Amino acid sequence: MERSGDNRTVPAEHSSPPPPNSSGRRPHRHERQRSRKKRKVISSETETRIQIQTLRPSSYTHRRTNSYVQKQGNSRKKPRKPQCQRKWTYSTHDVSNYNDRFVIVSYNILGVENATKHPELYRGVSPKYLDWGHRKKLLCKEVKDYQASILCFQEVDHFNDLKEILGSDGFRGLHKARSGETRDGCAIFWKTEQFTLLHEESIEFQRFGLRNNVAQFCVLKMNQDLPSTGVTARPPCPSTSRNFLVGNIHVLYNPKRGDIKLGQMRIFLEKAYELSQEWGCIPVVITGDLNSLPQSAMYQFLASSKLHIQQYDRRHVSGQIFPSEYAESQSRRNRITRPLMNRWTNEEIMLATGSRLSVLRHHLKLCSAYAGVPGTPEVRDKIGEPLTTSYHCLFTGTVDYIWHTSDLVPVRVLETLPICSLKKTGGLPCKKWGSDHLAVACELAFADEGD
Repeated sequence: MERSGDNRTVPAEHSSPPPPNSSGRRPHRHERQRSRKKRKVISSETETRIQIQTLRPSSYTHRRTNSYVQKQGNSRKKPRKPQCQRKWTYSTHDVSNYNDRFVIVSYNILGVENATKHPELYRGVSPKYLDWGHRKKLLCKEVKDYQASILCFQEVDHFNDLKEILGSDGFRGLHKARSGETRDGCAIFWKTEQFTLLHEESIEFQRFGLRNNVAQFCVLKMNQDLPSTGVTARPPCPSTSRNFLVGNIHVLYNPKRGDIKLGQMRIFLEKAYELSQEWGCIPVVITGDLNSLPQSAMYQFLASSKLHIQQYDRRHVSGQIFPSEYAESQSRRNRITRPLMNRWTNEEIMLATGSRLSVLRHHLKLCSAYAGVPGTPEVRDKIGEPLTTSYHCLFTGTVDYIWHTSDLVPVRVLETLPICSLKKTGGLPCKKWGSDHLAVACELAFADEGD
């Protein structure tokens, strides 16, 4: 039996006679008319209510959802911008007259063996992002996007893979493997259509009693009228040709062996100066992973060309023992309290300076490319260096640099990423970046054009 209440959501059928009222008699005509009007109003209101509940919310939700998705999409894109895109910052000086330019990149690409042996550094990193098959393509694509013409890599233990990929983009490269059991080393690549290799040398620091690290040098000539040929046997006569020296080094990591670190850098800079003089006082570019912070004694040695080593604790020469934000104040305190506590032995002084003197010097007048182009506090420290070029579970800080002599000027530098953006990755390497370091890059020009 159908109940009368079942038809309240649908217009009732008005052709059937009205039921009797509570007194048992049938309603009069005017009562029936009022009843029909009442039911019609109720039915109309019900239909309207149903329409509001079934149509308006869906269309409203649709509009709101689109707006919400759009807003959410924008909010998701905004924090990803610094993570997915690195920006170039240009010099504040007029560089319009500088025509002979080149872009150079220094990049510790994370050796495959090192990534395998130290899983504690990559606890939050997906295994697929540590896979070399994935990383090698990502790394090569990245440096290609920078339109680099010279690449200086550290921790290279699969040189042939890089040679094959970069070779298809017009690069030629040289590799110097570390001595000892460790396989990784340094590599320099250059665009053959832009440069000719005139000379190359390398250093094995083991020969000086300074561990198994290596360094390498290339004398390059910008191709103008000179065709690409082999290596020149003897230095040419000084001329106006665009020759310059590129040096690439990976300094010892061990934070406690400041004597070894300084010794490696001393020999490296001595050889760079010697080659520059042999080839007609040519400009010099120094790149690499120095395993030293900007607030360190090592950095001051490069910047000032002089260092009194006994004013510093040997174990803190690189600044790695402390977080970067405390390194400067801690270093000042060490100069006062540490000399009597941790004297340098004669052997350590010899390793650091190459003599019995405790004063260390080099003859190159070096400038930091990044310090020469003003940046923002979001990505730079007070000196002007990036806040960080390396990020993993046990370290966040800057250890990678590009230095140059004053006959070259920085036109622009590639900013690194804000630390807050790096933390959102969960650790490097990640989907976007193929190493636990960030590449440092700059465009340099020959200074005499602007004079």
